[in-house]
Amino acid sequence: VQLVESGGGLVQAGGSLRLSCAASGRTFSRYAMGWFRQAPGKEREFVGGIRRSGGSIYYTESVKGRFTISRDNAKNTVYLQMNNLKPEDTAVYYCAAKSSDLGVLYNYWGQGTLVTVSS
Repeated sequence: VQLVESGGGLVQAGGSLRLSCAASGRTFSRYAMGWFRQAPGKEREFVGGIRRSGGSIYYTESVKGRFTISRDNAKNTVYLQMNNLKPEDTAVYYCAAKSSDLGVLYNYWGQGTLVTVSS
């Protein structure tokens, strides 16, 4: 499956952005999806994930209450709605796919989209 992120950009602290990740190539609904980010000079960090059916969604603690993951299997797209953004959210954001709801290994990755939050 091929993944393409979009929606990144520059936003002031407290603002919002919505990232999209469009999938193609294989049946999107067969894949659990995740969002990751990598800030300059730091390791890649898991942001959150959503199961194949969309019935279970989970987030890393630092984004709970501010970020929302959703998916539209009819549109082959997963979203990351980011509200109340903080400068520490600045990073390249990646979506990823895995063929099982279980496990932590993601097999497919997008190219990333840059989110910059100014103070």
